[in-house]
Amino acid sequence: MYKIISKKRLNEAVTQMEIHAPEVAEKAAAGQFIILRVDETGERIPLTIAGYSHGAGTVKIIFQTVGATTKKLSEKEAGEYIADFVGPLGNPTKLDGLKNVCVVGGGVGTAIALPIAEELKRRGAKVTAVIGFKNKDIVILEDEFEKCSDELIVTTDDGSYKERGNVCVPLAKLLTGGEKFDEVIAIGPVIMMKFVTETVKPTGIPVTVSMNPLMIDGTGMCGCCRLTVNRGGKRIVSFACVEGPDYSGYEVDFDEAMTRLNQYGEFEHAAYEKACNLLKKEV
Repeated sequence: MYKIISKKRLNEAVTQMEIHAPEVAEKAAAGQFIILRVDETGERIPLTIAGYSHGAGTVKIIFQTVGATTKKLSEKEAGEYIADFVGPLGNPTKLDGLKNVCVVGGGVGTAIALPIAEELKRRGAKVTAVIGFKNKDIVILEDEFEKCSDELIVTTDDGSYKERGNVCVPLAKLLTGGEKFDEVIAIGPVIMMKFVTETVKPTGIPVTVSMNPLMIDGTGMCGCCRLTVNRGGKRIVSFACVEGPDYSGYEVDFDEAMTRLNQYGEFEHAAYEKACNLLKKEV
């Protein structure tokens, strides 16, 4: 059993928790993920590590309530326990040698981008962060990004806070203004990462994207995490939970990835509604 040390609501749908998991925290690195079960009968869900403390033995997770399991997890409080917390899984983000990086985060993806920006800053790199949200009400982690960024740009689709537009608007301005990044690291909705890649492509600057498709076992054996990537003129299948989750944005077949992810949307919503009804009966 793993104890929830702290819980914080970042907005109406997004929750941050710190979990006491010393063995996971000891080896955790930016870009990796964990798989948890809320209880012994629950499903396994992957969540990217949003922070960690080697000293305290804690791992930070940030998640959006979208399905039955995240709904159950969001109802847990500090001091309570979850059944399983396995990791770290996947490969850490490769940051060696980077001196000038643009970190782009979209929505809840900003939670995954934050530890990468923090690690880059710790290594002495120049960090330009662009984080985007639909509107002011769901902006998260702005203060945290402010602390680890040399320049922070916040956007909202509707213009209700800071700059109007999606993250590609200021990113394009930075690139056309002559900014020479060593790399652009984009984390967020698949469609956002697709268009970030398209925006950067004319410059030839490397783009790294974090692919977090459906995962079950975290070892590549189930095949749920498969992606199609284009390498050396050939289309090959890659398993994101063991070969990723980071990929070159120029290699990923984003359209196929979006199709696979979207096919479970209706099922996920139905499971969420069922979980809500069960929780109401328990109250």
